[in-house]
Amino acid sequence: MPCLDYPLAQLQTYTGTNPRPADFDDYWARALADLDSIDPRPELKRSDALQSRNSEIFDLTFTSVGGARIYAKYVRPKNAAAPHPAILEFHGYTGNSGEWANKLGFSGEGVAVAAMDCRGQGGQSQDPGGTTGNTHNGHIIRGLSDGPEKLLFRSIFLDTVQLARVVASFDEVDANRLATNGGSQGGALSIACAALEPRIKRCVSVYPFLSDYLRVWNMDLCKDAYAELKTYMRHFDPLSEARDKIFETLGYIDVHHLAPRIGAEVIMALTLQDAICPPSTQFAVFNNIRSQKTPFIYEDFGHEGLPRFADSVFDFLTFAK
Repeated sequence: MPCLDYPLAQLQTYTGTNPRPADFDDYWARALADLDSIDPRPELKRSDALQSRNSEIFDLTFTSVGGARIYAKYVRPKNAAAPHPAILEFHGYTGNSGEWANKLGFSGEGVAVAAMDCRGQGGQSQDPGGTTGNTHNGHIIRGLSDGPEKLLFRSIFLDTVQLARVVASFDEVDANRLATNGGSQGGALSIACAALEPRIKRCVSVYPFLSDYLRVWNMDLCKDAYAELKTYMRHFDPLSEARDKIFETLGYIDVHHLAPRIGAEVIMALTLQDAICPPSTQFAVFNNIRSQKTPFIYEDFGHEGLPRFADSVFDFLTFAK
């Protein structure tokens, strides 16, 4: 088969290229302390978007960093024995939390689902960064010129933690059986949430985005989801004078540096023909996870649907084992 990246044997030992800032742990300790000071003020409103025999559906909003009100679809089982598990679900880059119907399979099995809209993307969450509505792309580089505390993905990562805290506080939810799930950007947020919220017990990540930015740059794959990296360099560092500092700053929001913090059991789908989230950047995440983990390696697949994986995810996230 064609080889997009390192051979598989090398991928299985690769741990990343992008520099890790010296104060990385302190940075996230301060960020979580900032979140601790915010009252989430969760609000649930019953939705009439559809009717279900086995589930109740709600619009959930809560407050996160910067005063943003974050939106999530929340689906819980009807008449299920409480407390029950809950899944935190995260979407792909520029997207949204998806259709209500897609959550009913889990809630029908007695598992609540909270699917978050990322601020500034295609959903209903507020993005109080001076604009309203969808900012679409540019989220990796947003705030980069103002220093690590202003990085937008710092806020988005913290939003995932606030979602976990809110859902864990619900009477019907078993806070000891929380899980995260997502692909691409959602796969990165699933990792970030599991790394920053120690109560997460299971984590599913599919070809995670937001990993090992320098490796993407060195592979000349700053296109598609990573295109904004090249745009930023061309506009703000055309002579490559600040390149080392730029990648060091991006290291604060690089999920392969967060991966060692995870205590949850992890299953990850890794795709060897992925030109959007290159295989080595995926393995950089997986190989830095120290908790129990299982790889699902798709040698002939790229950034696309993955046969048979959904059934494994369903079994894993219903805590059936």
